[in-house]
Amino acid sequence: MDVLCDNGGTNICPTGGVGIYNPGFWGMNIEQGKAYKVTLFVRSFGKIDLSVSLTDSSGLKKLATASIISGDVSNWTKMEVLLNATETNHNSRLQLTTSKKGVIWFDQVSAMPVETYKGHGFRNDLVQMMADLEPRFIRFPGGCFVEGEWLRNAFRWKETIGPWEQRPGHFGDVWMYWTDDGLGYFEFLQLAEDLGAAPVWVFNNGISHQDQVDTSDISPFVQEALDSIEFARGDSSSTWGSIRASMGHPEPFDLKYVALGNEDCGKKNYRGNYIKIYNAIKRVYPDIKIISNCDGSSVKLDHPAGYYDFHIYTSANQMFSMAHKFDKTSRSGPKAFVSEYAVTGSDAGTGSLLAAVAEAAFLIGLEKNSDIVGMASYAPLFVNTNDRRWNPDAIVFNSSHFYGTPSYWVQRFFTVSSGATLLDTTLDANSASSLIASAIIWKNAEDDNYYLRIKIVNFGSKQVSFKISVNNLNAYSIRKSGSSQTVLTSVNLMDENSLNNPKKVFPVEVPLNSAGENMDAVVPPHSVTSIDLLMESSSIRMPGGHHSSASAI
Repeated sequence: MDVLCDNGGTNICPTGGVGIYNPGFWGMNIEQGKAYKVTLFVRSFGKIDLSVSLTDSSGLKKLATASIISGDVSNWTKMEVLLNATETNHNSRLQLTTSKKGVIWFDQVSAMPVETYKGHGFRNDLVQMMADLEPRFIRFPGGCFVEGEWLRNAFRWKETIGPWEQRPGHFGDVWMYWTDDGLGYFEFLQLAEDLGAAPVWVFNNGISHQDQVDTSDISPFVQEALDSIEFARGDSSSTWGSIRASMGHPEPFDLKYVALGNEDCGKKNYRGNYIKIYNAIKRVYPDIKIISNCDGSSVKLDHPAGYYDFHIYTSANQMFSMAHKFDKTSRSGPKAFVSEYAVTGSDAGTGSLLAAVAEAAFLIGLEKNSDIVGMASYAPLFVNTNDRRWNPDAIVFNSSHFYGTPSYWVQRFFTVSSGATLLDTTLDANSASSLIASAIIWKNAEDDNYYLRIKIVNFGSKQVSFKISVNNLNAYSIRKSGSSQTVLTSVNLMDENSLNNPKKVFPVEVPLNSAGENMDAVVPPHSVTSIDLLMESSSIRMPGGHHSSASAI
């Protein structure tokens, strides 16, 4: 910044000085009573007298301000200022001004709230939305983002660790934006740990959308994969483990899953590169589960794998029919990792009820085939409403607000499925072609009780009435009270949530006052229904042969 301050020949700077400002991503959310840390690197040949402020969008009203006065910044100097906001403004900006004539250089300027999720830099409200899903794993850093349109723009983990100001950043040429990689490999590992989720690390295997490395030249990528695992799991005295320790995490991360590439199976060098990397990892880390990009749901894989990727983006009708995709899949090979799925296109809009209902049916199908489907994750998870490069997404946000799409709320129906006991279910109904159901027994850690959860998806346009019969649960019966029913539906199958109406499509829970082994139930059209029946015993031993049925009237 070259400060001239030649105001009508007076050599006096205008009121408030001159300077620069940054509105962040479509305005910064500044909240009264909260503290914000501003970090910047400064260099100047003369003394500096800077005003560091958080202001409204015009720059005229200051929400917080502090001064930086220094006599010697002839070398790049790191400065930190703590700002305490006196007002709330959802469309703020960071402003640096001075009234002193001179030349000042700035670099790596950052403004961050002091209060973040477990102190690790993530926005509290958004990560809480993730935590409410009770995720068992987090797949990162993404799909196409890993590959790049060209390898020169692929995600390279070594350039995303260490001090933020030393990370070069890179251009994400698939989604067409620059990333400073402040959210890097270490931060993803930390986020998974903070959420109690297993990290699933997807790394580049020498293949992008447009170019690829020959298998004969793949050695640098093999070493990069091994180094990445050492960074996560190595002792703090190891080469890469010591760098992790220097970043504040001396103990290893619990990395047990790695995926080699993203949607690369059909590319010329994938199998050759895969085998080279697979064998190298297994020699050093035999316990790690390695995920192949090749689909083994219909044809047996021709190479070893711990899991195989399965991705599906399709219409609502096709997604509903995919509920039976894994019914006939061979049980002798590796398990499926359904690592990306969603209804897309006109059926989805930017997150419709129709899409969510179809996805719920697909999830029930995965639940009923959990002996061969090991993991599943909706994608993508987040989108900023000001920069929608992909529709739909689970969680939509701007700088100050957020909401879950109907697809997000469908995920909440399945948070207790992992580790639950799956029961056989039978649908006897004239409308069975538009219905799918499952039943599980799960234990609620909050009240230490067992529940029978029956989930029913009605993909049809008509209300369906049921008689539910629960058989063969031996001496354990359903309590008359303490049960509930939760329904996700709306007036129109294309209804969506928005920042103005974040819960237009939202699950509604009501108590069931007359629960029992035999009971009546009604499911609305285009709906997802969960019936949680409180069981009599809190120490249930699960013999085989459980069965529940639903008969439509």
